[in-house]
Amino acid sequence: LKVIFNEENKMETKYIIAAVVAVLAIIGICAFALGGGNTQHAANELVACVAAHGEEPEFGFDPMHGWGYHDSGTEPLIQSTLLKRDKDNNFVNDLATGYNVSDDLKTYTVTIRDDVKFTDNSSLTAKDVAFSYNKAKELGEGADLSSMNEAKVDGDTKIVFELNKSDSTFVNKLTDVGIVPEANYNEDSYGKNPIGSGPYKLAQWDKGQQFILEKNPDYYGKEPYFEKITNLFLDPDAAFAAVKNGDVDIAEVQLAYANETVDGYHMEYFDSIDVRGISLPTQKAEGKLSEDNITVGNNVTADPAIREALNMGIDRQKLLDGAFNGYGNVSYTGVARQLPWAFETSFKDGQVDEAKALLAESGWNDTNGDGIVEKDGQPAAFSIYYNAKATERQAIAVAVAEQAKDIGINVTPVGGSWDDIDPNKYSQGVVWGFGSADPYEIEHQYDSRVAYVGYDNPEGLNDTIVDASIDTAMGQDLNSSYSVWSLAAQQAVSNYPFLWIGTVDYTYFVSDSLDISNGTHLIYPHGGDIWGNIYDWTRINTTSNETAK
Repeated sequence: LKVIFNEENKMETKYIIAAVVAVLAIIGICAFALGGGNTQHAANELVACVAAHGEEPEFGFDPMHGWGYHDSGTEPLIQSTLLKRDKDNNFVNDLATGYNVSDDLKTYTVTIRDDVKFTDNSSLTAKDVAFSYNKAKELGEGADLSSMNEAKVDGDTKIVFELNKSDSTFVNKLTDVGIVPEANYNEDSYGKNPIGSGPYKLAQWDKGQQFILEKNPDYYGKEPYFEKITNLFLDPDAAFAAVKNGDVDIAEVQLAYANETVDGYHMEYFDSIDVRGISLPTQKAEGKLSEDNITVGNNVTADPAIREALNMGIDRQKLLDGAFNGYGNVSYTGVARQLPWAFETSFKDGQVDEAKALLAESGWNDTNGDGIVEKDGQPAAFSIYYNAKATERQAIAVAVAEQAKDIGINVTPVGGSWDDIDPNKYSQGVVWGFGSADPYEIEHQYDSRVAYVGYDNPEGLNDTIVDASIDTAMGQDLNSSYSVWSLAAQQAVSNYPFLWIGTVDYTYFVSDSLDISNGTHLIYPHGGDIWGNIYDWTRINTTSNETAK
């Protein structure tokens, strides 16, 4: 490429060079994923292409900006947390050595280890923990710390969390925040050069391409086998190509690829508590706006008959067989069966004739013969928005639209970014993903007191029984509260504020030389957590079936 520089084309030249650099970067990524094949690396080095708690972190590896948090305290790798979860979803100590809770559930006191150092060789103390929680609450980009007034220190190893209300669920938040050093934390730069105390430390981050982690030699916990982890950021097609080319040890793939076979790899798939559902606005459109000036309500879905007919008429298993390639489990309730507040229901779906009869009884009839029912001159029509980057959400929206026509409801799927979805999230249907081991998620989904705040209760459900049950559950011992959380969810579901679809499976191509320890993998929340049991991963000698040393 030849460019002649002068004052007149300076700006044009700037854009040309930028474009060339971008093209060369893309070529470089594709060359890795699609090129020479069978990239060689040491047995104790891991090359992966998996979702790192969602997409590449915008602010880098900073827990204060949400790194390591995805609904249920996922493994941040670089930072430590107070508690972790084990394979049975029980709480286990990480930094913490123990904790106690006051009788009124308003004070949580945590004692931590006194032998932990950050990777800059400074000691981790209670001040760092208190700072991390207070900063995370201030920024509000990760764990929900709304019930916390303040985290205070009591000596070098004790942190006192003072809450503004009784909250039996707060123990879950002790898994949610990666701890950063107060003395060396800078909100603008920390994410690029994180200092932590976790099993790994960041060695390199090439934005848009990869990050590289190296083992932390001073880590206090179980030593992981892999000395180095390289995680690539590739689109779904390039990730699958990297598998076929033998360039990665493990790659998360979309469900469309789950039935493919690749020599030297086997498929691992894990069910999850990550559920997909479509919010159905329960309030009428009466010109009301939310606090952030977003229109609320929909005159079609506000009719309970519309919401019930959809729940009754949609064939969820047929939808999963198509949209999820058969990987996943039907859900009528939005609560995954693995959770202790799950409940059974005798609800049946795929009942098209019954759904049509229900609509007719409620005054919805096709008076003009176009196949869509109307009531008082209002056609049964609305839109379902979905994140265009999520292919399974697109498939859900399209499949629901096709099936809804059979019962006389006209649904229009609309794909876009979250910037496109946000102005419509309270007035149209939206394909959402939920999935947390913290029952407080029920509050986010259904409590009328948080309706239309961010992504909370986007359907605008207003049920005093639900609200009262949530308050009761919050004031009880956590284990005792599960049955009350279940009652709150059951009451909410009886209003049909969502068209729940099902939980998704997470699917990975795994090299035959890699053992990811299926027996110790953790429960998969919304967004997944493949790294949760990284401490147990090993390289195996496929000929002798022994761990490579």
